[in-house]
Amino acid sequence: MKRTGIAVITAAAALALVQPSAAIAATGSGWTAPTCNRVVGDGAVTFTTDGGASLAGTTGTLKPISYTHGLVALGTPGTLLATRNNELQRSTDAGCSWTHAATLGSETTRLTAGSGTRAFAWEPNGGYLARVDGTTVTPLTSPVASVVGVGTDPADPNHVRLAGGDGRLYDSRNAGATWTATGTPAFPAGTGVYSVSFDPANPDHVVAGAMVRGGAVTTDGGATWTASTGLTSGASANLFATAVSPANPSFVYGIGVDLAEAVPGSGNEGRHLYRSTDGGRTFAKVLDDTAEHKLTNSTLLAPSPSDANVLHFEYGTYFMGYGTDLFRLDTATGALTKTHNAFDGVSAIAFNPASPSVMYLGVEEVGTPG
Repeated sequence: MKRTGIAVITAAAALALVQPSAAIAATGSGWTAPTCNRVVGDGAVTFTTDGGASLAGTTGTLKPISYTHGLVALGTPGTLLATRNNELQRSTDAGCSWTHAATLGSETTRLTAGSGTRAFAWEPNGGYLARVDGTTVTPLTSPVASVVGVGTDPADPNHVRLAGGDGRLYDSRNAGATWTATGTPAFPAGTGVYSVSFDPANPDHVVAGAMVRGGAVTTDGGATWTASTGLTSGASANLFATAVSPANPSFVYGIGVDLAEAVPGSGNEGRHLYRSTDGGRTFAKVLDDTAEHKLTNSTLLAPSPSDANVLHFEYGTYFMGYGTDLFRLDTATGALTKTHNAFDGVSAIAFNPASPSVMYLGVEEVGTPG
């Protein structure tokens, strides 16, 4: 669908484009909230301070077909990276303006933040891998043909871990120049591994999701794995994705299907949002798939960095020009709120380190060029 350069989400948004309060001060990291009303760029990234009720306008109109799969706030104050298709974009003013930084070797690149201006770019279920230092992109040789997760070590900028589709972890102590297989696989050989998520504060804490076998967790860097429980009322489940809360690593969120509930042709696919409060060992269902809050196998999970009980997630589609719903679920109270915008989807979410109420959104434009 076509839209103007300013994304007007609601009538209220037309009256109040995002203007963060000047009272929001920098944290010890040196970060501050953005001071702009409008984002200068091609429209791939915007931000909100009210959960999506209003979005900052953009000077450019996002052109189809565009997916902004990667989006991270870095340790260097004011610096963010984003990937739109095969382009790496960079902001050094807390998301107020974005410029082209490099062309990448994949159309579906994700980003994992490292220390300072460092990040790692990788292709899910593919072999593309690169290190980003400032504006320099260094291609790396992946130890596996299928990467399903990348984690970094806040205590060592050269220490990075990678999870392969074989369910095993690979370790590098030289920023990805060389790799060593470590520990044992998370699942038996032949298991289809969907994704692996790393605790952002501790690369030894890792949660894996798989086909039929559900989930597994390690707290010793893959030396031993414990099968996750609570994902199914029967014997099997699909766990498509997980996310470790940056506010409290004991809280882990997941999206999956209880295969014991899934009945072909019944309309019940058994899909749920799950929460663990013990690091991924035990999960419980916290939200079911309904018409009011549609869940998919690829639902984006974005735990709040300031409240471990809060999860942000989205549902978006270009079909019939529907747009995107942004949800905020408080798992402590069960409260669920929703905002809506006109974008075809939100592919990535990042939070401002100084002010977690500032959410950066990597958006999609799927409509046919015309």
